Amino acid sequence: MNFYEKTISSQQIFTGRIINVKVDTVKLPDGSTSTREIVNHAGAVAILPVDEDGWVWLVQQYRKPLERVLLEIPAGTLEPGEKPLDCAVRELHEETGLSAESWEPILSYYSAPGFCDEQLHLYLARDLKVGESHTDRDEFVELVKMSLEDAYKAIFTGEIVDGKSIIAIQYAYHQMER
Repeated sequence: MNFYEKTISSQQIFTGRIINVKVDTVKLPDGSTSTREIVNHAGAVAILPVDEDGWVWLVQQYRKPLERVLLEIPAGTLEPGEKPLDCAVRELHEETGLSAESWEPILSYYSAPGFCDEQLHLYLARDLKVGESHTDRDEFVELVKMSLEDAYKAIFTGEIVDGKSIIAIQYAYHQMER
């Protein structure tokens, strides 16, 4: 079966600093039409920093869409033309003050392809050096160190609930178990 949806028209609804929103009218495979609300995003990176003692470095920050504080791996949005690894190096330093000698790509995935084109690139960062963080003016984060095992358990207790952190922590936990 042909699943392709042909765009008939597209209307930009919102243009923002981080996202753009549009509504596309599409022709469906059966010939009927429908609308699709689409969020465009430049893409992002997320980093799981693991030190030589097996501790993972996480950040706590308030997430307005959920109206709560989340415990997450450090992450950030790609700048125009920026390569994902370059962004990961920059974001790790800005949010945590950490730098890493060893970088391992975990995987890249689409966060919510039903309505958004954001692609996230996950990295494992090792051989860490501690420095001073340089968060954005409107970014308030607190560093949290915990064992990889405790971070893994925090997924199942509901303390860690975001997809990027769950994927990266589970990856590292199962890699290091072998």
